[in-house]
Amino acid sequence: MTVSIRPYESADWDDIQRIHDAARLDELRGAGLLDAYLDLAATYENEGLFDDEVWVAETDGAVAGFIAGSVGPDGGEITWIYVDPGLYRRGVGRALVEHFVARSGGRVELEVLDGNAARDFYEALGFVLESTTTGKLAGNEMFTATGHTLVWTPPQL
Repeated sequence: MTVSIRPYESADWDDIQRIHDAARLDELRGAGLLDAYLDLAATYENEGLFDDEVWVAETDGAVAGFIAGSVGPDGGEITWIYVDPGLYRRGVGRALVEHFVARSGGRVELEVLDGNAARDFYEALGFVLESTTTGKLAGNEMFTATGHTLVWTPPQL
């Protein structure tokens, strides 16, 4: 399976909404926060999805996942990443993260909910735990959640 990455286009909205809404359930289930579920339409503005760059992954001409975040001269932050659950463990997430890391030019950080199986995936890609905090759940502040900040640092030459 070949994965290609390209910039988000407005025609991708229905696909990224479908992918987010399905994958977000998996994310929250692992964290024991299913009651906090809100769909993408209810959260994307408040959480600033389009405040930063958004990229989509395609396989066989279909949107398979997306990633968003900020990239600066010294690194970046992944703020959103979701993969179609039917394509987990098929290289889509890896391609998205590798694309983002290559664009960052430095240190990359992200936050993952406690209990989210994606933490193992990020650590396998070289991200390491920097800190753990508990506070209001981004996107649904009525709930409290514990999150882990993971950081990827470029290899020293």
